[in-house]
Amino acid sequence: MAPPERQLKVRTPGALVHLPRQTPPDEGPLADPRLGDVDEWGRSEHIRELTRRLYDPLYRHWFRAEWEGLDKVPKTGGALIVANHAGAIPSDAPVIMHGIEEELGRPVYGMAEHLFKALPVFGTLWSRAGGVAAHPENAYRLLREQEQLALVFPEGTKGPGKLFQDRYQLRRFGRGGFVEIAMRAGVPIVPIAVVGSEEAMPILWKVPRLSQMLGVPYVPITANMLVLGPVLGLVVPFPAKFRLTVLDPVHFDVPPDQERYSKSRVMEEADDIRVRLQEKVYEMLRARKSVWFG
Repeated sequence: MAPPERQLKVRTPGALVHLPRQTPPDEGPLADPRLGDVDEWGRSEHIRELTRRLYDPLYRHWFRAEWEGLDKVPKTGGALIVANHAGAIPSDAPVIMHGIEEELGRPVYGMAEHLFKALPVFGTLWSRAGGVAAHPENAYRLLREQEQLALVFPEGTKGPGKLFQDRYQLRRFGRGGFVEIAMRAGVPIVPIAVVGSEEAMPILWKVPRLSQMLGVPYVPITANMLVLGPVLGLVVPFPAKFRLTVLDPVHFDVPPDQERYSKSRVMEEADDIRVRLQEKVYEMLRARKSVWFG
């Protein structure tokens, strides 16, 4: 016998109208309680699917991204992904997120400065595409409570803001807050070394006074602007070939959810991860034969 139809109540200006509605096949005690496909972080799976479809040609034919060690990214459970960061408008974040989502089928939440979320229109689109404001509590909930993959760049804005002459020289990883979050959440850190992002949109010089007026970390003058013009040059990257290497995950033998962790241990672990990434980046550069062809 077919299940009875349920009544969906729709309020109209004159009356309460009852319309028949079939019980959806996935409805029940384990069904997703969210309305629509937007989660609590603002991520929309519909938008992510659309983004992946539109970005895939850029990923495969423009950047021609190649991975090594992608199987080291956990297929289940939470993990904090960290990588070196570069490019005036960084291309490394979408390449990493797209590659992991396409190859492993796991969503990746990209964490960045709150400045992105505050921007009109762009901030909403950024959230729908998986962007989350970089805050310790946000990272903890994603990693510990929801067992998701979160991507952070410990160099912060110092990474993409460096000049081309300083390319592939990793900046300090702050005070190691990302390590403390991973310890507290009880998850591993997965380092990823990226080559190609420095040449995709290299900064030739910056305009400090203008950045102070606009309240942004930096205002870049890129090589792209000189070649493509000031508008296209700010949004169109060069077709540098991307190579990405996933290093062995870093596990911490400390209990999660402690009130505080040793600052010296946190700084030591953060510096060790930075050194490992730096060495791997140099190794990849020595093996690279061409910026454009790898």
